[in-house]
Amino acid sequence: MDIDIRHIAKLSRLRISEDELAGYEKEMSDIIAMVESMPDIEDELTVDPDNAMTLRSDETVSDKIPRDEILKNAPKVVAGCVVVPKTVE
Repeated sequence: MDIDIRHIAKLSRLRISEDELAGYEKEMSDIIAMVESMPDIEDELTVDPDNAMTLRSDETVSDKIPRDEILKNAPKVVAGCVVVPKTVE
């Protein structure tokens, strides 16, 4: 497979010297050869019964601080929301 490292470098906006081109071409060829040698994956992924995932249980938090108490500490509140200074124009 012919790999154009100069074109890849141009698209990536990288500067690669002429001395480095051969090394990068070999590394890229090795990577592509490794990917091509990987086995195909079946359409459906299977779950390993020996390493089953355990999901955390969903728990609701009941000791929340009331919204009114949080908003009373804010310097400015409009329509139940904290008003902050504009930072982006």
